[in-house]
Amino acid sequence: MSDVVATMKIMPESPDVDLEALKADIQAAMPDDAEFHKIDEEPIAFGLTALNLMFIIEDGEGGTESTEEAMAKLNDVASVEITDTRRLM
Repeated sequence: MSDVVATMKIMPESPDVDLEALKADIQAAMPDDAEFHKIDEEPIAFGLTALNLMFIIEDGEGGTESTEEAMAKLNDVASVEITDTRRLM
């Protein structure tokens, strides 16, 4: 099986969320079947900044579900959405 790199947009609950603390929580919450790659900040509007998490997983059944579920359970996270997936060569 090949690997896939996925990008997940994580929206904090408010502009007041400490993004550095949230980044640390995200890295700590990564499931065993996913490998953390990087996090970029994306300004949205009115002081709200989304976090774009890039991670690597095996291309198989279940895909990104375990990572989506782990991130959605974090405090201060309003929503998660997979925005891109690409097969690694």
